Amino acid sequence: MYSHADGRFLPDRYIEGTCPNCGFDSARGDQCDNCTKQLDPVDLINPHSTISGSTDLEMRDTKHLYLRQSAMKDQLENWIDSKTDWPILTTSIAKKWLNDGDGLQDRGITRDLNWGVPVKKGDADWPGMEGKVFYVWFDAPIEYIACAQEWVDAGKGTDWERWWRTDKGADDVTYTQFMGKDNVPFHTLSFPATILGSGEPWKLVDYIKSFNYLNYDGGQFSTSRGRGVFMDQALEILPADYWRWWLLSHAPESSDAEFTWENFQASVNKDLADVLGNFVSRITKFCRSKFGETVPEGGTWGAQEQAVIAELTTRIRAYEGFMQAIEVRKAAAELRAIWVIGNEYLQSAAPWSTFKENPEQAAAQTRLALNLIRLYAVLSSPFIPDASATLMAAMKCQDDTWPDNITDAVNVLPAGHAFEVPDVTFRKISDEEREEWQTRFAGIRA
Repeated sequence: MYSHADGRFLPDRYIEGTCPNCGFDSARGDQCDNCTKQLDPVDLINPHSTISGSTDLEMRDTKHLYLRQSAMKDQLENWIDSKTDWPILTTSIAKKWLNDGDGLQDRGITRDLNWGVPVKKGDADWPGMEGKVFYVWFDAPIEYIACAQEWVDAGKGTDWERWWRTDKGADDVTYTQFMGKDNVPFHTLSFPATILGSGEPWKLVDYIKSFNYLNYDGGQFSTSRGRGVFMDQALEILPADYWRWWLLSHAPESSDAEFTWENFQASVNKDLADVLGNFVSRITKFCRSKFGETVPEGGTWGAQEQAVIAELTTRIRAYEGFMQAIEVRKAAAELRAIWVIGNEYLQSAAPWSTFKENPEQAAAQTRLALNLIRLYAVLSSPFIPDASATLMAAMKCQDDTWPDNITDAVNVLPAGHAFEVPDVTFRKISDEEREEWQTRFAGIRA
């Protein structure tokens, strides 16, 4: 598609218009982000350039290379059918592209652009393809493989083929991809068609974890409209772990998710500050006031402590199961429940009250709770790695062994082990901050 106003051929994603399939008014020239239908720029209703806004576009005759996906349809469908453990979201999108309308279509893999990887046959020009570059979704996935060779060339590893060629041992590699649903067609169809069509023994993906869309406060994120908070802005406001926790605990796995500042504030304040942060603060400050900044000795654990260990064991095994199954939201909910166990134990055991009558028993209760901080740091590292590292440093412990035996895990910090009371692990978001950010990033509603 040539834009007279811009004086250039436009990349597919620099052309927007109305989707002929669902009516979405911001569909792009290669795909509709609303219904995920594959498109060509000529399919769009009322297309315009996203650079200039011009509608003075002309579809010019030009020669391109095509990936003959249609010839691979049956092989691709059989391969996708064999992936019975894939998320429904992944397989349903792939099946839609395979079977809707006229079925899987051949895909143009070259473009008339100034920037990109030139179309060559080895080092020589490809006759008829002079001045053309490869389409990004044909070219970019090949770099998944090429980067491994670059890793070896940079002296950072050896034997890259061991990871990528099944004739070199890659059959025992587990290869997982994570992506938004708009990228599923390229990774379930186009790139596999390239791999299978080559007839060479390249490793195919084992599992594709796809996600639905994350929307912003009743609409879509939009850089052009100034709607939404983006990474650089987010990190100016709060540390990364605040955002990691919200995004992972609200991962759009089964349906689209929506970011609102009210929900973000509640999640930070209730989960991070009130549950984890409050637990760490209460027990470390209590210990410092009564026993100093060392793990206290004395006393023994009784039925209450054994019940905590039993509940932790059950919860941690469930947490591991969700992590292994890549069920992110369920894993986050289980991790929060594990944090709650510590708070409930403190509330029930009340070492500050126990200390008045039985200081040794209060010491035993405190010793368990301090060990829970280290345990929580280890368990939480996949979700909040910076806070986990801070807690490990405060506990002056480098033992980040994953807890197979929970009794052993809550005895890692022995009596006499020194620690420091950490600064506030997570601070709360005030209503004034929330309102200011809500206004600042409102932009123009789509």
